[in-house]
Amino acid sequence: MNEMPQRQYVLEPAAVPTLAVAGGEALFPIHRIYCVGRNFADHAIEMGHDPDKEPPFFFQKNPDTIVPMGQDFPYPSASNDVHHEIELVVALSKGGTDIPLENALDCVYGYAVGLDMTRRDLQGEAKKAGRPWETGKAFEASAPCGPLHPVSAIGHPTQGAVWLKVNGETRQAGDLNQMIWKVPEMISYLSRLFELKAGDLIFAGTPAGVGAVTRGDEMVGHIAGVDDIRFRVS
Repeated sequence: MNEMPQRQYVLEPAAVPTLAVAGGEALFPIHRIYCVGRNFADHAIEMGHDPDKEPPFFFQKNPDTIVPMGQDFPYPSASNDVHHEIELVVALSKGGTDIPLENALDCVYGYAVGLDMTRRDLQGEAKKAGRPWETGKAFEASAPCGPLHPVSAIGHPTQGAVWLKVNGETRQAGDLNQMIWKVPEMISYLSRLFELKAGDLIFAGTPAGVGAVTRGDEMVGHIAGVDDIRFRVS
């Protein structure tokens, strides 16, 4: 019996992006990163929008934009106005399409605290031109993120303080219960647009107070019942 020859890649495949899982050595492989826009009313207002007039909308970051705890956030090129946005991160252990609302939380593996870093000047230019946001949102290292905490350890957080300090000064402050679209709603709605899969991350939106950082700044974030994070801008 002849064995089929092994196929070879013309290039070395890239490593699978991962997140650490708290309390162990296991790694969570990342498939895709989805981000929900303007999911806190106060942030929608500060960005000039009426939060009562729109359904949820999503954009993506690339999986390899994750920056794990212990590394710096490198200030990106082509921008002079880089903003912080602290967010709850939802990690999926399974997915599907048209997921019923009542089954959505069954897909969740765990939660983390992350930052949706944004080249606000480039995002603003894209908005004015009616173009996609990737240059403002999906640049390298744009998704600093702490380790994942499994549902089995922390449950499903639905309320609790969310804040971010820069150099000890509070910039953002809110509560998880202020999210317009809750986690089950985000998962169910997103599954109508994409086939969700194990390994997907959802960045769940940010409260008001987003602002610029510069090299040397230290960002410290907190979500009650989940975790604290710390990243230096280099």
